Amino acid sequence: MIAIIDYGAGNLQSVEKALRHIGCPCQVADSPAQLAQAQAAVLPGVGAFGQAMAALEQRGLDRAIREFVDSGRPFLGICLGLQVLFESSEESPGVKGLGLLPGKILRLPGDRGLKIPHIGWNSLEVGTPGWLLKGLEPEPYVYFVHSYYLQAQGDVVTSTAQYGCQIHAAVEQGNLAACQFHPEKSGSTGLGILRNFAEKAKAQQRRD
Repeated sequence: MIAIIDYGAGNLQSVEKALRHIGCPCQVADSPAQLAQAQAAVLPGVGAFGQAMAALEQRGLDRAIREFVDSGRPFLGICLGLQVLFESSEESPGVKGLGLLPGKILRLPGDRGLKIPHIGWNSLEVGTPGWLLKGLEPEPYVYFVHSYYLQAQGDVVTSTAQYGCQIHAAVEQGNLAACQFHPEKSGSTGLGILRNFAEKAKAQQRRD
């Protein structure tokens, strides 16, 4: 069972619908106890970095997520769910993220004739695809909705996109993966990404 983490940041139904479309058992989890019982977890969300971290901490989900990732079970962050995995964001100065991956979240440049927020389809440049992006077509198109972007550190970046700057669009480290774009809204390409996540969860369950 894949848990879809509910911390009041929305975007649950579209993720749940996409997972069920590919035949993947899933349920919404809004407490540490529910999350602890899952074989894999998805952290979706849209909204502000600071509000998201406050909601996670209020529900005790910040510690639960860290423990879940440390357990080796597959974990996928989407959009805001990617951003809070990192250390900080220009959107909410002074607010610490989960710090599970090294890097920071910056505001997209607004002085280059591009609309902010960035809403729409963009191609990815896939580097080392890892397990989440394996099997994708060259330069796949995916759907973005965001005003802030990731600047990661280290070798966790698996794909980038261009929108006035280089966006670190997807990252992966062991069992932990995340994407700034929305796979649940990215057509057949996005469903392929979610299938990769579901296969990772099944493989982990067989090992357990």
